[in-house]
Amino acid sequence: MKLAPTVKLNNGHEMPVLGLGTYASQNKEGEIAVKHAIDIGYRHIDTAYFYQNEVEVGQAIRDKIAEGVVKREDIFLVTKLWNIHHEPDRVEGACRKQLANFGLDYIDLYLMHMPVGYKFVNEETLLPKDENGTLQLSDVDYVDTYKAMEKLVKSGLVRSLGVSNFNSEQLQRVLENCEIKPVTNQVECSPTINQKKLIAFCKKHDVTVTAYTPLGRPRPEEMKPDFAYSPKVKEIAQKYNKTTTQVALRFLIDSGAIPIPKSSTPKRITENFDIFDFELTDEEKSVLDCFNTGERMVPLNLIKGLNHKYYPFNIEF
Repeated sequence: MKLAPTVKLNNGHEMPVLGLGTYASQNKEGEIAVKHAIDIGYRHIDTAYFYQNEVEVGQAIRDKIAEGVVKREDIFLVTKLWNIHHEPDRVEGACRKQLANFGLDYIDLYLMHMPVGYKFVNEETLLPKDENGTLQLSDVDYVDTYKAMEKLVKSGLVRSLGVSNFNSEQLQRVLENCEIKPVTNQVECSPTINQKKLIAFCKKHDVTVTAYTPLGRPRPEEMKPDFAYSPKVKEIAQKYNKTTTQVALRFLIDSGAIPIPKSSTPKRITENFDIFDFELTDEEKSVLDCFNTGERMVPLNLIKGLNHKYYPFNIEF
């Protein structure tokens, strides 16, 4: 069975350059998707407390270990600390709850989901709102949260740490104040928002970039995103006997990103993985570069509207 190539992280651990995203894959759907993905060679699985599917993801991984398909150390499991757990004294409890959800004894990579914290009401209230429906934010410093996360590595609950939705200045601040370097910054990254500048910045600091929503949000009825329906991209796809989706994922990997396309359709999960037998020419990459408008599918508008000091997208990258 062919596995995805891996990239060596700044702490020596290896991370597969393609993963399965599981956002909105709930109930049995998530479990079936993860099992199929492992069967065909995926080893990097990405989830989060916020997705509310850690139990299913853990079950799928444990079942595949029990079947002898993989060992625990073959799997690179990524999950995220949710925004309600930013107070440093909540971090370890949150992580332990997530490990209990998975039924596993360590997490390969633990990310801070956002630089912005939310008010803690209880474990179930993931989007705390006041009586007017306004999201309740907290002003916990993400550096303090990150320092609490470092203790999880020291106690063996987590192997590697990272951040998500951080801009270059926020990442720089973590790098200047941390003991354990983040290994990745997971951000929205697709041909529409290719994050070339952020990738270059991260690379300089030996931090990888993981690409969520790498295919935009496909809307076939509107023939969006543009790159998926472009005659020029279709031409490239035909040359390699691939789909425009596969070309887009290959482009991101060639650009230095680690895409984690989300799907719960077995056929699509298989197709997304079948991208390691071709490489794009520089000319073909420049065709894909033309689709970079910087438009976000995930602009975090609920936070943006509240002018929080840690809202990450007010600067270019």
